[in-house]
Parts: sequence; C-alpha cells; structure tokens
Amino acid sequence: MTRVEKIRSTLKSRGIDALIVLDELNQQYLSGFAFTDGLLLITQQRAFLITDFRYFEMAENEAYSDFEVIMPEKRLDTVTKILKEDGCNAVGLEGASVSYETFLKYSENYPFVKFVDIGSIIEEQREIKDESEIALMQKAQDITDNAFSELLKHITPNMTEIEVAAELEYFMRKSGASGLAFETIAVSGDASALPHGTPRNVKLKSGFLTMDFGAKYKGYCSDMTRTVVIGKADEKIKQLYNTVLEAQKRGIAAVRAGADCAECDKAARDFIDSYEEYKGTFGHSLGHGVGLFIHESPRLSRVASGRALRVGEIVTVEPGIYLYGKYGCRIEDMVAVQENGVYNFTHSTKELIEIL
Repeated sequence: MTRVEKIRSTLKSRGIDALIVLDELNQQYLSGFAFTDGLLLITQQRAFLITDFRYFEMAENEAYSDFEVIMPEKRLDTVTKILKEDGCNAVGLEGASVSYETFLKYSENYPFVKFVDIGSIIEEQREIKDESEIALMQKAQDITDNAFSELLKHITPNMTEIEVAAELEYFMRKSGASGLAFETIAVSGDASALPHGTPRNVKLKSGFLTMDFGAKYKGYCSDMTRTVVIGKADEKIKQLYNTVLEAQKRGIAAVRAGADCAECDKAARDFIDSYEEYKGTFGHSLGHGVGLFIHESPRLSRVASGRALRVGEIVTVEPGIYLYGKYGCRIEDMVAVQENGVYNFTHSTKELIEIL
C-alpha cells in the first residue's frame, strides 16, 4: 500500500472525501517531491500535484506515480472542478500548520465544501519509516560520520568555535549533503555546559568541546553529538565522560519495540542521578524522533509514559551532564527501533579523544 493509499484509508474512516496538503514536509513525504509553491490535492479517486512552471518538469520526473502533475493557469478553478467532479463534501486541511487566514481564504474560495482539521494523521504516518526512508537516513548519517572523521584530521586547539562549526558544515556539504539538518552546535569550555549553545568567534577553550550536527540528504535528516577534550583530560573529565557514555549505552539497550518511552529515558537518567555530583544535571529528554524534520515524534522523555515504541521509528539517544559555569558533555547516536533492540545508524567512535 502506497503512502497516498494509506492516507486515503484513514480519511475514509473519518468521513473525509478529500485532502489539500500545504505543509511542505508533508507534501514531500506523500509525493516524493520537494517544492515550495503549490499543493497536493488527494481525493478518494485521484491525486494531483499542483505547481508552477519552475517545478513542473522536475515534479513529473520525481513525484510518485500516484500523482498527476499539473500546472493550471487558474488553480482555484482547477481545484473547484476536481472537487466537484469527485463529489467531495468534507475536505481536510492540516490544522497544525495552516494559518487561520488561509483557512478563511479556502472557506471563501470553496464555499460548496466543508473544511475539517485532519489533526496529525500525516505526521503520525511519517513516524514509522519504510526501507527507502531508512536507506536515505543512513546516507545522511554516513555524511555526518564522515564530516566528524575529517574534522579530527584538521582540528587544532587554535581554532575558534565558529571555525569548527564551519569545517563540519563544509565537510558535510563536500560529502553530498543537500543541506543542514539544523544549526551546527560547537561550544567549548564553560559554554559546553549549555545544551544548545551558539558557536562563538573565540578560540577553543580547554576542557570539553561539544559538537551537535547533522546533514540532510534528499530531505531526510541525521543527528549526532560527539564531545572531545581540548587539552589533556583530567580524572574528573574522564569520569564525567564515561558516566555519559555508560548512560547512553543503557539508554540504547532499553530501546526496542514495545518499550515505554519514559522507561527508556529512565534507564539513562537513573544511572546519571546515581552519582551525587551529577544528580539533576541531565536536564533534557533522552531523545526524539527524526525524519524529514529534525524533531518529530516519538519523544524519549520523562513525560512520555504510556507511549510504546514501534518497529520502524527512528529516535536519537543523547544523554548529557551539564555542570553550569564549568563544562558539559553529551553523546548522541541515531537508532531505528527493531523488535529486539535497535539498528544504530551512527558509526563514529565514542572513545574519549584529546585534542593536544
């Protein structure tokens, strides 16, 4: 069953005759083609990708065969014709991403139908990745792993945080990334205690350097964090790093089909909190879903009790310890949920690395 067929089935069960898709990520997911001007129109009988001259030829070559690609001069008239021909009364819109202004405009332009909020049915379908999506995400992660490997050949203590971030981004682009999954984080010294700190135009400070980065490949994201040490690691730094690493191993070991998201978080959090000096220093959730967007469902979080993981969901596992005013450390892999464990996309070393 294709993605469009699955959506049709869900719409039918809710008494919805057609769906207009405006969110660009949902458009790409359903059609296989990324574009920024147009819409998808899906009825129970037909599916159309409606765009303009700039995208028409590419869409004809790249869009899934479910869709007929058209570029009408008057979209309003074309959509009206299709909705009437296919006997559509209730038409779905993505309430989470469609503005109230857009809703009013569509209601005014198509007064013969009733527009209804479809909720998150497309995003819920996106949570479970198929084999083609997993392959694209592995490619995105391979690019990210390669960037880290290349950086280790070039990094010196005399670089700035901005230079480290720029090098990672350059190596990802050079390895085939179509873009960045998110803004690269590269923070050192006391700034490494900020989970989402911004790279600064300052020379790398001694202590931890935390790098959180990811590539996009054909729309799909990767996400990885590695922490290295600028200078020589003392015993306290080694203990903190090894505690985060062991917490991550326990978190990964807890992830499998049927596992409770909150329990996965607890497996890592309890280990960190078992050290009095680290108790309460792991302030964010253990992980999040990844796909066409960098932060998707499900969440591996303390507040996600009752949410069971499913085969095909892809999540990060990224515990951290943050000693504010001093330094911090995070280690992150991206994994796919399987029946009895995980498939780990991330191949970069997690040994403690010193940049001397």
